[in-house]
Amino acid sequence: MLILAKTVLAVMLGFIISSISGFIIIPILKKLKFGQKINSYLNENHQKKSGVPTIGGLIFIIPTIIALLLLLLRGSITITHNLIILVFVFLGYGVIGFLDDYLKLKRKNSLSGSEGLTSIQKLILQVIIAVVFYFIYRYYGGTGDLTFSFFGLNIPMGWAYGLFILLVLVSTTNAVNITDGLDGLASGLSIFAFIAFGLIAWNTTWLAGYQEIAIFCFILIGSLGGFLLFNSHPAKVIMGDTGSLALGGALATVAVLTRHEFSLILIGGVFVIETLSSLIQVIAIRKFHKKVFKMAPLHHHFEKMGWCETDIVRAFWAVGFILAMLGIIYGVWL
Repeated sequence: MLILAKTVLAVMLGFIISSISGFIIIPILKKLKFGQKINSYLNENHQKKSGVPTIGGLIFIIPTIIALLLLLLRGSITITHNLIILVFVFLGYGVIGFLDDYLKLKRKNSLSGSEGLTSIQKLILQVIIAVVFYFIYRYYGGTGDLTFSFFGLNIPMGWAYGLFILLVLVSTTNAVNITDGLDGLASGLSIFAFIAFGLIAWNTTWLAGYQEIAIFCFILIGSLGGFLLFNSHPAKVIMGDTGSLALGGALATVAVLTRHEFSLILIGGVFVIETLSSLIQVIAIRKFHKKVFKMAPLHHHFEKMGWCETDIVRAFWAVGFILAMLGIIYGVWL
């Protein structure tokens, strides 16, 4: 019952602070004219979203950190190296996303174009975060073994485990970023994914600071719930790269720390499918000069088929929920 009470408190704290933050941050974003620029190839419904404030990820990033600090000051949680890693990656990827969003907004009406950070700049920043992650992880006794729990296998990777961490971080952040194309889609799917990993974290009692990792997940769930008040259709704010990269980074980090990296493929299955649809489309066009989908990623394909935005989001949420529940059964029970 104590675990349940802690979980409820974490969700409640995140939700309340995030809800309040939305009413403060959105007017500031509007005043700064941080409006989203919509690509011309998207349909009329998307064009209506032009000017909707972006960088809305701050609405769940800041409350999550505030809630953690409040619990820390109260003595309800303690600082562990794993929590430091998680918060570092969460904020680090949030900063990368913020820089990318800010540069896009700054340059959209200038001669320099509308691009943010270059691919090389992003990769360098992501490598720095992965290197810090790896060294803290190994310094405190991380094994550097790749675990296939279903088969009971441990594969020693040594320093190459740092490359694996980078791969998981980059692929997950890009997957969440690609999925963030409809009102509430990425934020809702992230809630389901963090529910699964929050419960998995509670079950990893061998992990130093497992309680803090779980509480972080549930605070973030509450914060995302507060964000959805403003991000559900019709969205009053968009999370931008600031939010999607922070979410992807945190999700990947929890998966690595709990040694459930491959469970992430199942739990984040919709993110994976969305990414694969984009990859398949690019390969098909470049190699065969044909389209597999009417438009990629997959949620735009359904839009082209005539589905309304809210129906697509609900359908994807349903699939994400089922996959997350299967992930919990595998990660906690089996």
